[in-house]
Amino acid sequence: MPLEAPFWWYRRKGALGLALAPVGSLYGRIAEQRFAQATPYRSRLPVVCIGNFTAGGGGKTPTAIAIAALLKELGAKPAFLTRGYGGASKGPILVKPGHSATEVGDEPLLLAEAAPTMVSVDRPAGAKAIEATDASVIVMDDGFQNPSLAKDLSLVVVDGGVGVGNGLIIPAGPLRAPLDAQIARASALIVVGDEERVAKLIPAFTAQAKPVLKARLVPRQDRRWLSVLPVIGFAGIARPSKFFATLRNEGARLIDTRAYPDHYRYSERQARSLLREAKDYNAMLVTTEKDYVRLDGDPDSAVAELKHRARPFAIAVEFADKAAVKQLLAQAIATPRRDASRGSA
Repeated sequence: MPLEAPFWWYRRKGALGLALAPVGSLYGRIAEQRFAQATPYRSRLPVVCIGNFTAGGGGKTPTAIAIAALLKELGAKPAFLTRGYGGASKGPILVKPGHSATEVGDEPLLLAEAAPTMVSVDRPAGAKAIEATDASVIVMDDGFQNPSLAKDLSLVVVDGGVGVGNGLIIPAGPLRAPLDAQIARASALIVVGDEERVAKLIPAFTAQAKPVLKARLVPRQDRRWLSVLPVIGFAGIARPSKFFATLRNEGARLIDTRAYPDHYRYSERQARSLLREAKDYNAMLVTTEKDYVRLDGDPDSAVAELKHRARPFAIAVEFADKAAVKQLLAQAIATPRRDASRGSA
């Protein structure tokens, strides 16, 4: 398994990408057929979906948390609906204190700190389970590519640092379906970070009178502690290099970095190696919040010791025009509802 996406995904259309393009076109047609043939469940609650165009992380989870916070400011009671990737439970199951990443996945543990969180591989079943609670709006963390549940508002998050890569479909590139078809399903675009790599994407939204919202990642804590000691950064996320760059930008003196695949489960051997290096160089171990919640093991294990010694660097999404985002959300939750039923998306 690669540590990050294949290198050709985020370069110009080279030989490898073009050679795989026919396979990607087939993948894209299959993806679109799923939408064309689906009869999505329409919840009696408004559904706000946070998704992306590409495989891999683009900042969906911190964006979903930021959206939930704005919904609360509007007086709504949001509940998260997520697949719980990496967890053993298929759900529907409400995340509770004591659940581990092994059971429900890493992202649900972070979401549950912000609002009630339902894990369900079957999205309609998860929506129905949320309907039985006092929630007034469903926030889907991912699910833009899933046609089984109708969405009232689909916010597509794009990492401005990488955009949509070479513009080709898996496996030739990072796109999960044809870009034009995905834009047609999207309600608005959220660009996290610089706009350099999305310069050609923005006009496609503005031409259809769809909002383009700017956001950035900001620390959720005092960052001065990062410069106290040398830092060893480790991360098992879609783009570890982005996390390491963030640490450097925030003042960390990185002396080593360890990159692992997304949703990685740390072994005893790897935990001991990280602990030994930190001791040898009198360095701090710093990781992402997602990695931190995955460090669950027996109390006497090296993984548990790593969790005790490591420190997560917490980040949040901050919108440039908070009022514009709130207006979109207010419109979505004010839409007259009908009884839950089968209907078109």
